[in-house]
Amino acid sequence: MTKIPFNRPDAVGAELANIADALGRGHLSGDGYYTKRCHQWLEQRLGCQRALLTHSCTGALDMAAILCDLKPGDEVIMPSYTFVSTANAFAMRGAVPVFVDVRADTINIDERLIEAAITPRTRAIAVVHYAGLACEMDAIMAIAQRHDLLVVEDAAQALLSTYKGRPLGTIGHFGCFSFHETKNVLSGEGGALIINDERFVERAEIVREKGTDRSRFLRGEVDKYTWVDLGSSYLPSELIAAFLDAQLAHADKVIARRRAVCARYSVGLSELAASGAMEIPPEVPADRLANGHIFYVLADSLATRVALAVDLKSHDVHSVSHYVPLHSSPGGRKFARAHGNFTVTDDISDRLLRLPLYFGITDAQVDAVIDAVKAFYSKRAAGR
Repeated sequence: MTKIPFNRPDAVGAELANIADALGRGHLSGDGYYTKRCHQWLEQRLGCQRALLTHSCTGALDMAAILCDLKPGDEVIMPSYTFVSTANAFAMRGAVPVFVDVRADTINIDERLIEAAITPRTRAIAVVHYAGLACEMDAIMAIAQRHDLLVVEDAAQALLSTYKGRPLGTIGHFGCFSFHETKNVLSGEGGALIINDERFVERAEIVREKGTDRSRFLRGEVDKYTWVDLGSSYLPSELIAAFLDAQLAHADKVIARRRAVCARYSVGLSELAASGAMEIPPEVPADRLANGHIFYVLADSLATRVALAVDLKSHDVHSVSHYVPLHSSPGGRKFARAHGNFTVTDDISDRLLRLPLYFGITDAQVDAVIDAVKAFYSKRAAGR
């Protein structure tokens, strides 16, 4: 069998031509021609107040944390089952991440646990749309409104996924996207902050430009720019933006292919899942649309998940587990606090294994992965 990687970044259009063109334009630092094109694409497709490219989704989360105007000791409620950047962004402002458990069906924050975790120090809720599948945003936004909280959507995995017809990243006050090479639409590194509340647009530009009003200067609104607020250098280079611009032009094609791969996995493994040997993702609820970012299986135990990964590797198939829950990590114990128990989070973390999924994977390769998974369970059933 040909080696099947977990992920492979693919050029899908004019990436190299765009990079050459950016060089020819003589502007390689941030906010040039291609950055503006990416901003325009995101604002038009998502219908947001403002989109700003950043050097990473981590940078976008950092900016959101600054814009939340957090003070030391303030609290931000979030799932434990997420990447460290979700928590780090707020902890670095002196705030305390407060972890709650996730739902077993969507692996997203359990909205039923949020209200009990709110204290007088709570200032925001950070939700994570795992695998590009929407959280229960109506319920979460209603909680936020009742308690006057800001909502940050960590939509790193969720570009062009929707909830009740609305693009993810545009429902909360802020949305944060990733264009890391493992994402659907990529630029190697890169991200974007989406601002959905006009109150934060001007300050977001300042934070992104190292705390200066340089954006106003470039628009001719002031005759010089100066330091006016907190900020840092969050701009990506024009080379990153040029690559991303070509990817965005084919985003629908890329996502359609990834959805098709997920569907092929689901059909190919459905009989095995029906037997109870393992679980696969449930059907996406009718009121939302996922973008095919991740296809995972849930083994019956940690030991089985590890054995399955080792067996797939022997067939030259690279599979990957996912997050170590933040509530049980050294950083989580030091900088955050846990609210309630984490039965689902711990169980999912033990059992979840992600299968290869990228734009260029062929149907034959997907079928080979399916066959390898089936062969593993056949051997187990036969006691070998």
